[in-house]
Amino acid sequence: MAMVTPLRLQLRVPSAAVTTAVRKPSPLAPFLDFPPIPRGLRLGAVYSGFSGGDLFLISLRGRRRQSRAAGAPTDARCCSTTAGSGSSWWEDFRVSRSAFPATRLSDVIWPSAGAFLAMALLGKMDQMIAPTGLSFTIAPLGAVCAVLFATPATPGARKYNMFMAQIGCAAFGVLALYLFGPGWLARSTALAASVAFMIATHSVHPPAAGLPIMFIDGAKFHSLHFWYILFPGATGCILLCLIQELVDYLKENYKF
Repeated sequence: MAMVTPLRLQLRVPSAAVTTAVRKPSPLAPFLDFPPIPRGLRLGAVYSGFSGGDLFLISLRGRRRQSRAAGAPTDARCCSTTAGSGSSWWEDFRVSRSAFPATRLSDVIWPSAGAFLAMALLGKMDQMIAPTGLSFTIAPLGAVCAVLFATPATPGARKYNMFMAQIGCAAFGVLALYLFGPGWLARSTALAASVAFMIATHSVHPPAAGLPIMFIDGAKFHSLHFWYILFPGATGCILLCLIQELVDYLKENYKF
């Protein structure tokens, strides 16, 4: 009897093809693909957006600091922070030692000596013009000393910025007083016009912003009328510029 060999059928079922849908990245992904910030944490001006259904709060300050640390270009429009960098907002209130080189003792002594000499000479000049009731020693010139002697490389210390802003801001103070009289409207209008003038003429010099308010509130300067444009602000700055040259010379040639 013939043996019947069983027929073995081997069926190979092809595995199901697994297709993965490739999600086209959003053009906003580089700006929104960051871990969410803990709830309740507020960091400066924030931008909110959705990416993959998750809500992210993006701090303008945090991304700007991260970009600087990484050496990447800074873009104020797309800024972020991570959950672990919540304390970065407080960096504005701390000394950044990496941003400043080592300070020499001479870098402290000479600017301080220059400020002392400037106020001493202005005080002596006050004694000379005391019968007129006027004064060279005004608060804005103290701020000018700090700008010229402590931060001579900043834009506010440029001679163009200083004299343009001193003259322009003083003029707006005189005009505002004549147009509106003493009061809040004259102060606010003069200050707003001064800020706009400095920005438009690229002559931002922060100490000059105090000149219009000082004229409006200082009755002893009203007798100067439009001479206030030159005195005491611009005139006092001439003396301060001369002292700045001396301070710069001492800082460069006598270091210790």
